[in-house]
Amino acid sequence: MSQHAPLRPADDAFLARLAAHLPEGALRPPEARHLTEPRGRWQGRAGALVLPRSTAEVATIVRLCAEAGVGIVPYSGGTGLVGGQIAAGVGLPILIGFERMAAIRSADATEAVLVAEAGAILADVQAAAEAAGMLFPLSLASEGSARIGGLLATNAGGVNVLRWGNMRDLCLGVEAVMADGRVLSGLKRLRKDNAGYDLRHLLIGSEGTLGIITAAALRLVPRPGARSAAMLAVRDPEAALGLLRIAQDEASGMVSAFEIIHRCGFDFIARTMPDLRTPFAEPPEWSVLVEIGTPATLDPEALMLALFERGGAAGLALDGVLAASDAQRAALWAVREAIPEANRRIGAVSSHDISVPLGAIPEFIREGGAALARIDRFRVNCFGHLGDGNLHYNVFPIEGRTRADHEHQRAAIKGALHDLAHALGGSVAAEHGVGRLKVGDLERYGDPTKLAAMRAIKDALDPRGILNPGAVLRAPAGQEPPPAA
Repeated sequence: MSQHAPLRPADDAFLARLAAHLPEGALRPPEARHLTEPRGRWQGRAGALVLPRSTAEVATIVRLCAEAGVGIVPYSGGTGLVGGQIAAGVGLPILIGFERMAAIRSADATEAVLVAEAGAILADVQAAAEAAGMLFPLSLASEGSARIGGLLATNAGGVNVLRWGNMRDLCLGVEAVMADGRVLSGLKRLRKDNAGYDLRHLLIGSEGTLGIITAAALRLVPRPGARSAAMLAVRDPEAALGLLRIAQDEASGMVSAFEIIHRCGFDFIARTMPDLRTPFAEPPEWSVLVEIGTPATLDPEALMLALFERGGAAGLALDGVLAASDAQRAALWAVREAIPEANRRIGAVSSHDISVPLGAIPEFIREGGAALARIDRFRVNCFGHLGDGNLHYNVFPIEGRTRADHEHQRAAIKGALHDLAHALGGSVAAEHGVGRLKVGDLERYGDPTKLAAMRAIKDALDPRGILNPGAVLRAPAGQEPPPAA
C-alpha cells in the first residue's frame, strides 16, 4: 500500500479476521451514542466497536488494522466537543472503546503517582487519589464520564489549570500502542528523564492521531488542608484581572481557580433551572468565582476576606458572597457548573473555546461584542477560566428565535471571533482540541512551519494514516474513500 492509498472499509471479512484474534464478545455493533457528538452536528459511521481488555489486545487490533489499511477512531468518554471521536468522512473504520480497560493499577502516596488505564473515568481517579490521601487536581464538568485516555489525547484543562496545569502537566509517563502495533512502554514514574525525545508530550494532545494511549502515570498533589470559595461581583473584565492580581498577591500559589461569569449565565440558569439557587438577589453584570486552598495551618477564609477588602478598597470588588462551609462552597460551584447545561438548553448558534493573553481579555470581550453587533443582535454568554486566559464565548439567538433561524450566520460569527482571537495572539482551540471541527481553523491560523512539521511527524509515525484519520490534520486526498458505486 502506498503512503496515501485509500483506507479500506472494516467490512465483514475484516471483522471476521479481527474477531478470530480476540476473545469472544470483543466486537459489537456501535450504539447511536458512539456515532454522534454532544452538539449533534456530526453523524459518524463505523464497522464495529471493539472493546479490548488489555494493552496486548489493543496492539493486536492496531497491527491487524495496519496490515489491512483500515482506519481506527479511538472512543473514550464521548464528551469531546470538536468531533475528534466521530468517524465522519473517512470510510468505514473501527472504533476502539476503552470501557473494559478502566483499572487503577496503583496509587502511591509516597511517590505521589497514580497509574491508571485509559478507560478509567476521571471521577474514579479522583476517588482513588483521595483514598490514598492525595489529590488528582484535574476538574471539569464531565468528570463523571470523561476517561483518562481522552483527557490526555486532548490535553484537557478545566477549572484548576491556574494552579496545577493542564493534563500534560499532570502526566509523568504514558503507555501507548503505535500505528504499527508496537507498544511504547513509557510508564516511568520519574520527574526528571532527559534520555532522548519526550514522546509522552508528543502523544498528549495529539487526539489519537499519532498513537493510542492505553495507560498513564499521573502526578498527584497534597490535598489542601482547608479551602474557601467566594463569588465576587466586579465592575468589568478589567476589574476582574485586577482582582486576580490581588488574589495571587494575597495567596501566592494557593489560588486554585479564578472563573469569570457574565450576567447572561445567571439569566439562562434562572430560565432553564429555576430551582437552582444563585448567590445574588440581582445578578451583577460580571462576577468571579474564586477558590483558595491552603495547608491546614493557614486560614483560607482570612485570605479570601483580605482579597475582598483590598478589592473593594480599589474599586474592583463591588459585592460578594463568601462560603462559610463546604456545603456553601459546593453550592457556589454548582452554579458555575450549571452554565454549560443551561447553554445547551437555550441552544447556542455558535460556541467558541478561545484563549488570549490575560491582558487582552477585556479587548477581546469588547471587540467581540462589537463585531457580533455588526452581524445581528445576538445574546452572548461569556464565561470561563480567567486565570489561564481561556474564555467560553457562546453566541445565542435573538430573543424569540432559535439557532436554526441563525444557521446562515454561523460562518460569519465564527470568522469574526476567531480572526479577533488570532489577531490578539490567541488560540481558537484552547482546551477542547482541534478534532474535526477546527481542522480548517488550524490551516487558516496555524504557523506554516508548524503545520509542515506536524504533517511530517504524522507521516513518520503513521505512514498509512490509519490513526483517527481526518482529525487534527485533514486526511490527504489520496486517503479519501472511493466514491460509492
